[in-house]
Amino acid sequence: MSLFGLALLSLLSLKSLAVSSIGPSNSSSSFCSESEECLQFELICRTDEYEVRRYSPSRWVSTDAEAYFLGVGAAMAFRRLYHYISGANKEGVKFEMTSPVLVVVPEEGKMWEPAIYTLSFLLPSAYQEHPPTPTNDKLYFTDMPDMEVYVRSYGGWMLSITSRLHTHLLSRALTRAHALYNHTHHYTVGYDSPLKLLNRHNEVWYVAEGEPVCGSNPIDTH
Repeated sequence: MSLFGLALLSLLSLKSLAVSSIGPSNSSSSFCSESEECLQFELICRTDEYEVRRYSPSRWVSTDAEAYFLGVGAAMAFRRLYHYISGANKEGVKFEMTSPVLVVVPEEGKMWEPAIYTLSFLLPSAYQEHPPTPTNDKLYFTDMPDMEVYVRSYGGWMLSITSRLHTHLLSRALTRAHALYNHTHHYTVGYDSPLKLLNRHNEVWYVAEGEPVCGSNPIDTH
């Protein structure tokens, strides 16, 4: 095969990976129920303290917000992104939200200094390759690579205090399992609109480094 053919095949493979990572919500987990499309994943294993998932590459629209508390930073960033999907882009395109919403939370920082939180909306499958151009210069696109993550789920509201609690519980479980993961940041992940009051679903993610560890007593996922 020629070099051009190999390059074309590579591009097509990347495109299929990006599209396959987003699918109908009814083909994903039960907690992904409020949006038409949701980020898909492969469940590698589950313990009584966390899950290990594999995600294919995907593209997101992102923005940063400086704040002392997660909830404040997320609210500031959410408004910018919501305006973008509501037509505040050069093409004037409007589209529905997908799930989930990601917030990158830095681990290194001082209590008396504000942190930079990065909030991202998953782009629908129709706009993964060619997303509408933002009119707000504080918005940009993030390409998430193929990755394996450790996940802890919890209910209620994604507030600073609850997020910190479940982040601590997940990191403690990973330490006991001798699992290697990225310590510079974690993700807080929300699946529900602010209007949903009951059966809310949130998650904390750490990105695995090396071969993921399923713990000493993994639960069968089959």
